[in-house]
Amino acid sequence: MLPVIAFGEALVDMLSSRLGDTADGTTETFTPYAGGAPANVAVACARLGVPSRFLGMLGDDHFGDFLAAELAAQGVELSGVRRTREARTALAFVSRDASGERTFDFYRPPAADLLYRLPDLPAGVFDEPAILHLCSNSLTEPEIAETTLAMAEMASRAGCLVSVDANLRHNLWPRGRADGALVTRLLDAADLLKLSREEVDDLRGDHPEESWLAERLAAGVRLIVVTDGGGSVRALGAGVSLSVTPPTVVPVDTTAGGDAFIGGLLAALAEGGFEEGWHRDAERLEAALAFACRCGAHAVTRPGSYVALPTQADLSPA
Repeated sequence: MLPVIAFGEALVDMLSSRLGDTADGTTETFTPYAGGAPANVAVACARLGVPSRFLGMLGDDHFGDFLAAELAAQGVELSGVRRTREARTALAFVSRDASGERTFDFYRPPAADLLYRLPDLPAGVFDEPAILHLCSNSLTEPEIAETTLAMAEMASRAGCLVSVDANLRHNLWPRGRADGALVTRLLDAADLLKLSREEVDDLRGDHPEESWLAERLAAGVRLIVVTDGGGSVRALGAGVSLSVTPPTVVPVDTTAGGDAFIGGLLAALAEGGFEEGWHRDAERLEAALAFACRCGAHAVTRPGSYVALPTQADLSPA
């Protein structure tokens, strides 16, 4: 079984007690949950029994201690985590509407996760076959973007599989809008690429959807997975076109849904390895996507991030 190495931000999600527009005088409180998209994916894989490692920078502060303890408690290997006093651990205040859809107010930058550099990597991190997972939140400042793109290239040269979840958060970028060209550079460095329907529409601009997706495949992406909330999941690659329908659930908090999905997909694929032609095996991919959908559906029925991610036992029939 291949290990999963996730790089990027670990932060604290401050989850609001309110659902929807509750202007009824109810006191709003915030509960801290360990989160951050790449950290969520590392935890998702660990909870599913896949060897999992997180690379990132945490502040030398109370919230950094909290995140390190939560990651370790979930079985994530932390030898690639660094601590700093130059910036604080990032926070995200999360509000939810009546259907569990969330909006984020980020306290970042400055933040510790933006300070990770290539010299912080553990020696020999890509010496053995592995899956490196990345997302666009580590592109929002020039230095961390350079680190992220270089890491993707290093992993690819070493024969590792590179997974990228676009995970666009425009309000993390200095101008309130993601740099589409820079994000696309990272997308095109992926072997496995996951986007939401909204992200495809955002990034393709005036390009027709099918031609834009074809450009990603032509750039070297082997498999593209497009999610659509509770709608059908589409996967396409060279000679493969699949559609899988997720289970129907009533969402409570969608914060970790996408991370549970990609974590489940990586876990399912890691078990069988990535021999030549893995991205053309329609039967295997369909089973992996169905498993990923079950993981995502489970996560959105529970509040928080790490605590909402399923274990194998959670997904077993009662």
